[in-house]
Amino acid sequence: MKRILIILAGVAICAAGAWFFLSQPYAGFQNEAFVTIEHGTGTLDIGRALAQAGVIRYPWQLWIERLTNPGAKLQAGEYRFSKAATPAEVFSRIARGDIFYFEVTVPEGSNVFDVARIVEMTGAMPAADFLKAASDGALIQDLDPMAQTLEGYLFPSTYRLSHSTTAAEFCRQMTGQFRKQWKKLAPGSADVHRTVTMASLIEKETGVASERPLVAAVFENRLKKNMLLQCDPTTIYAALLENRYRNAIYKSDLASKNSYNTYQHPGLPPGPIANPGTESITAALHPAETDYLYFVAKPGGGGHQFSTDLATHDKATRAYRKKTRKAS
Repeated sequence: MKRILIILAGVAICAAGAWFFLSQPYAGFQNEAFVTIEHGTGTLDIGRALAQAGVIRYPWQLWIERLTNPGAKLQAGEYRFSKAATPAEVFSRIARGDIFYFEVTVPEGSNVFDVARIVEMTGAMPAADFLKAASDGALIQDLDPMAQTLEGYLFPSTYRLSHSTTAAEFCRQMTGQFRKQWKKLAPGSADVHRTVTMASLIEKETGVASERPLVAAVFENRLKKNMLLQCDPTTIYAALLENRYRNAIYKSDLASKNSYNTYQHPGLPPGPIANPGTESITAALHPAETDYLYFVAKPGGGGHQFSTDLATHDKATRAYRKKTRKAS
């Protein structure tokens, strides 16, 4: 009888100890810990990973939670832990798939340099890694054999990335989204390289949706007349490529012989200068029917003044410059 009491007492002590360790919040890490659970990982291995990261004290704590929740399915993914939690709380988060991700929003009109800066600021990956991956056009060359880089095909949207997402995988996500949108927007006979290049110019020239078909018409009309496009954003892009952009356009930029500078070279630039959204792609596919050859920003903002002749355009340009000088 005495032996039985001793055994029962021992069991009670063990149970009390187990309850204590299961009920106490724990954080054996500094600031935060990240744990990645691969598909097919068993409960014991998940427990070991959590214990190694300092999220729980012992691997067996997660196994006990599994015994009390046999129907729960532990979800694969990356998890972020930033404060002390009980094993039950940790188990619950993994069971409901409370996965950590970086939310990366790429605005319409962003170029590769902008995207690189965005992903680095969010902490998803170094800018240099992204620029290296985006410099290879292989991912899109089945659609655009002329693509030397992925500029133009990194579709603007919001993406979810983890610490394990590589720059190449992110580029694949973005070009995959472009493919989906292109399939919806473009007929089978459309020239993807020319269309996206034109759309990128339209995107950078105006943020006013209703103006995009008009801007497209201006560029198409100038191309038909063998006029230089004289698109300021191409001059900026040329400077960016040569790492000499100074946040403004200088005479030296306009005189640059870089092939992207449409002040010096006729026709469209060699490729896109940014990543356009659906409205700009649509405008490039369906320009407005108009004789406009020029446009300049309206004084005070609010869009552009479009003109069919140089005299009217010069007058609008003088009005814009006068207003700008007064404002400064």
